[in-house]
Amino acid sequence: MLGLSIYFLGPPTNPEDCLVTTTRAVVDLDLPGARISRHLYGHFAEHLGRCIYGGFWVGEDSPIPNIRGIRTDVVEALRALKIPNLRWPGGCFADEYHWRDGVGPREERPTMVNTHWGNVVEDNSFGTHEFLDLCELLGADPYISGNVGSGSVREMREWVDYLTGVGESPMVNLRRANGREEPWRVPFWGIGNESWGCGGNMRAEAYADLARQYATYCRDHGDNKLYRIATGANSDDYAWTDTLMRTIGGCGSGPLQGLSLHYYTIAGTWEDKGHATDFDLDEYYSTLTKAGKIDELLRRHSTLMDVHDPYGKVGLVLDEWGTWWNVAEGTNPGFLYQQNTIRDALVASLHFDTFHRHAARLTMANIAQTVNVLQAMILTDPDTNALVRTPTYHVFEMNTGHHDADSLAVHLLDAPSRDGLGLISASASTKDDTALISLSNLDAEEPQTVILNLRGREVSGHTARILSAKTPQAHNTPEAPQAVAPEAFTDLEAHPAGLKLVLPPHSYVTVSLSLS
Repeated sequence: MLGLSIYFLGPPTNPEDCLVTTTRAVVDLDLPGARISRHLYGHFAEHLGRCIYGGFWVGEDSPIPNIRGIRTDVVEALRALKIPNLRWPGGCFADEYHWRDGVGPREERPTMVNTHWGNVVEDNSFGTHEFLDLCELLGADPYISGNVGSGSVREMREWVDYLTGVGESPMVNLRRANGREEPWRVPFWGIGNESWGCGGNMRAEAYADLARQYATYCRDHGDNKLYRIATGANSDDYAWTDTLMRTIGGCGSGPLQGLSLHYYTIAGTWEDKGHATDFDLDEYYSTLTKAGKIDELLRRHSTLMDVHDPYGKVGLVLDEWGTWWNVAEGTNPGFLYQQNTIRDALVASLHFDTFHRHAARLTMANIAQTVNVLQAMILTDPDTNALVRTPTYHVFEMNTGHHDADSLAVHLLDAPSRDGLGLISASASTKDDTALISLSNLDAEEPQTVILNLRGREVSGHTARILSAKTPQAHNTPEAPQAVAPEAFTDLEAHPAGLKLVLPPHSYVTVSLSLS
């Protein structure tokens, strides 16, 4: 599987370094590229399953420690990720959600049936004020998806006014009557969700006109500047992107600043997506190959956007991504609860490497979803109330050094592959006198040697961490919450070119550099 490479990188300290089976990763530390926005590490919380109720929200009377009804340990765990933004209330739920049902005294709020997700009763006890309280506790920017599918222009405009308005107006006065004097800062607004599907089954042409209309009436108030995001394409629907860009106005001249994209990774089909923990090697590699398609999607959608917006004024927003498996046995099929393994962690690391390469156009991304749904950061056990950090959580935490850093190109030479899947994935960034390099060995069975060819700046020190386990199926549970957790990585040594590492099978490694 590995190609034999002969190369000379300087006076060898070991004769076998002149003839090795290895991957070279060339990083020019003095050539920074596009800024990697921290918002590429965004999150998503929908009224779906146990994401909100039993995840974030337990209520003020719960025996589980909470802050005004918001679960304390969930907040603490997410703050460690430096979570930059949180998208809410959906998802498909957003286009049947009417925000006035979720403000005012909780005991007076009407109930509804969540027809998208399990036909359960939604009591609206977690609404606008609770969500904004959560964002303030997290230190995260709110990203609100407005209701285009079953709502109105007036409804969305009044929500913007209610949250961000200043002075005297009916909505500002209503906010004050409900206990909030000062406006919130709410920068990100989605103009509907999946309008090509659950958000209205619209044609691109019809939605584009609606998006312009809705966005026009979502106005800036005071110093709160809105970043309005139109519903973009599903996966490889390039015609939708082309139509939207033609209509919404490129070059930042229109009322919209962003265009979304959704892409999920599955091993099988939509009817039988595959098992979250019981999978073989073929399914493992199939999953990573499909995850790798995100590079093509970002490249081709960006190219279409470049045609209409050559200066990159309209951002691409991947506000739903992640793995999607068959629901866990014995759980409500409408709750989308699934476990999370090393395989999921590598899907995340592969995505982040791709995001970093596309940082010039990609302005935000939101994994689906934060707690108890799909590729979650956190699982909360309903029987024991235990909180479990997933392998994906740890990839997010290990990558916090990339937030708002300048990307560095990583050139992989002599890298192995399997059926078109590159088995080494990497990205790097620099900030001040530091650099962070992320490396994934996607080979399920064999270790891989990587030489980091570090050029352009002197490296005065390094540390490294690893996320790995005995099998790709390994995952964390309430009984074994640390089965997959980061550890110090020591299988690296100085090399004439920089550093030499041996990456175990199915592992993720970050290397932090101090630069002179």
